[in-house]
Amino acid sequence: MKKQSIVAASLISIVLAASPVQAAEPLEFQKVMKELGKNMQIITDGISREDWDMVAKTAPMIAEHPQPPLAEKTRIISFMGAEMSRFKSFDMQTHEAAHDLLHAAHEKDGQKVIEAFQKVQSSCLGCHQTFRSKFTEHFYGKPGN
Repeated sequence: MKKQSIVAASLISIVLAASPVQAAEPLEFQKVMKELGKNMQIITDGISREDWDMVAKTAPMIAEHPQPPLAEKTRIISFMGAEMSRFKSFDMQTHEAAHDLLHAAHEKDGQKVIEAFQKVQSSCLGCHQTFRSKFTEHFYGKPGN
């Protein structure tokens, strides 16, 4: 009887681990996205006040944003499957545009700053429109918005 309970508990654990809704707590990736959102707002504020130093200080936080832990990254890669290259492409576009933003801010060239920031925003939007809903449904059991 005790052995059957252990086997049953093990099977339940395996089934729950294989379930698409695995995150009782937010993924570290979600925390990274929230921090990126805050940095985007700081840059918007910096642009509106022509505070190029603030923009230059914040742009690298977008370009070199933290990565989720390896185990979480593996789960994300597994979920993304063949679409991982497209996901990575959006990340690379964001990275490059944020570096352009940094250089434009150092030059104190408002027009270039705005153009580079528009590219950052476009790459973020493209990724969100492509993946956010599927991602949040898979990892949190609810559609993204």
